[in-house]
Amino acid sequence: MKTEKFGSLKRRAIIYALIIGTVIVLAGRLFQMQILQRIEYDMKATDNSIKSIELQPLRGIFYDRNYKVLVSNVPAYTIRVTPAYYDTSLNKILETVIGTEPGYIKNLLQKNRIYSKFLPVKVRRGVDFRAIAWFEENSEHLTGVDYIIEMQRFYPEGIIASHTFGYTKEISPEQLAKEKKLYKPGDYVGHSGIEKTYEKLINGTKGFRYVLVDSRQRQISRYHEGREDLQPIKGNDLVLSLEASSQKVAEEEFKGKRGALVAIEPTSGEIIAMVSSPDFDLNRFSYFTPKTFLDSIYNDPFTPLFNRATMSVHSPGSTFKMLSAIAALDMGLITTSYTTTCGGGFTFGRFFKCHGNHGTINVVTAIEKSCNTFFYKLIYKIGIEKWKEYAARFGFGSVTGADLTEEAPGLIPGENYYKKIYGENWPRSIMASLGIGQGEVSVTPLQLALYASLIANDGKSKTPHVVRGYIDDNSEKLVPLEYKEINTDVSQSALDIVKNAMYLVVNGHGTATHIKLPDIAICGKTGTAQNPHGKDHAWFVGFAPYENPKIAIAVLVENIGFGGTHAAPIAKKVIQAYMNSFKGEGKTFQDEIAVVKVD
Repeated sequence: MKTEKFGSLKRRAIIYALIIGTVIVLAGRLFQMQILQRIEYDMKATDNSIKSIELQPLRGIFYDRNYKVLVSNVPAYTIRVTPAYYDTSLNKILETVIGTEPGYIKNLLQKNRIYSKFLPVKVRRGVDFRAIAWFEENSEHLTGVDYIIEMQRFYPEGIIASHTFGYTKEISPEQLAKEKKLYKPGDYVGHSGIEKTYEKLINGTKGFRYVLVDSRQRQISRYHEGREDLQPIKGNDLVLSLEASSQKVAEEEFKGKRGALVAIEPTSGEIIAMVSSPDFDLNRFSYFTPKTFLDSIYNDPFTPLFNRATMSVHSPGSTFKMLSAIAALDMGLITTSYTTTCGGGFTFGRFFKCHGNHGTINVVTAIEKSCNTFFYKLIYKIGIEKWKEYAARFGFGSVTGADLTEEAPGLIPGENYYKKIYGENWPRSIMASLGIGQGEVSVTPLQLALYASLIANDGKSKTPHVVRGYIDDNSEKLVPLEYKEINTDVSQSALDIVKNAMYLVVNGHGTATHIKLPDIAICGKTGTAQNPHGKDHAWFVGFAPYENPKIAIAVLVENIGFGGTHAAPIAKKVIQAYMNSFKGEGKTFQDEIAVVKVD
């Protein structure tokens, strides 16, 4: 009996242990599935019956100042794969169909492995219809592969403006980490230019269409007949300050040249035209961009991706002579009665050459004839720190704050700058070169265009900008954007004297008389910046008309020679194009904000 009882108790204990152990294992597994892995299994369960199809919103389009469409959208097909269902043995076939290099899909999936395997990965954007037709014919064998219709950028006016418009690019992991709520892997976002600056305004909000699918992810029907669908919300349209015909002329004039052009409306700070040359084809960035193309553009010695309008810094040459003149006149150091004698140069420690022998001249004639000697001497009357202060008033030595993504501040050297290099007893002879815009002083074309605007508009303007405002989709009204006022606090008399001198440069006996027009009074100043690495750079700054200026402009042509020969004629053509754009249209230059209907 004892043996049977013992055996019975032992068996019972074993059975209890097995039962308890089984319960513990099952409970643990249930806890893992229902608590720890609940989200993952919820996704799987939902995915077996309901599938959400992402609907991309229309990106806001860009109008020019006269409401011509400069940047719009066209439909494009995007092939996607969902790693959870995709058979990687299809890689070679799919790569052949969509035209990518071998290993492309494998590398793409490897890069996206950090994200959920149920999240579709965009494999190729902008595929042609033949690839979509092939997909439809073979969809039964392409588990985990689908396509969506997205929108890609289109440029109907044929205007390039690549550095101004910018382009969209697939979001980087770094950006995605900061913007998880707004974007998903594979989304395209503004990468440069105003596409980047105004990304949040023009991007829009995604929508979703829900469909019922079977175990092979084949669509059966709409979920709840589409009542649960969320429609995408279009991004806001932007109204730019660019003027299409002026921009076209500027781009045409820079074909085959290196340099930049910026034209600004003086009263408002609105950028009428902006060119950086060489540029690049934005269409190549609006869909799939081959690595070979990217390599060619990144390795191009002429750096087409570099925005010369806002980032290139060069000595301004003689275009900077007006700054010294304004400073001296405003400080009361000179008047139009003050004269100096030019005998072909100036000696301060060494001889500084002038390009002519101008005799006795005043400030007006010195600007008209571009006499170096006058300004070699003048900067010593002003003093380097005061000269630097006036340069800062006109926006030099710091970024302008324009609504673009990249901008260089340039350099306006002062005493501290030279003390760091040479010590307390820095050579004062350096100042002579600064007086004519040479030496260490460096500026951007955008800064010089702002400088010309401030001279033209009596020392006042606004922060340069490309975007006037956006169109509110509900009210269909233009919502103007506000920009900071700029005031140099320079006397009107000083500016009037300099403006008169700039008028004589073109319409008197100055260095740019060959661009004189019978119906438009152009005022300007040529400049030739020394270049130790090759031919000199050509500059021209100016404005028009003399009375009530409507356009101010800065033109830089690199490695070509004299400003009067190469830069001034370009400015003339852009000025003509802008002024002619208003003829017969009944528009005013400073038109009022109006209600705009969007078709």
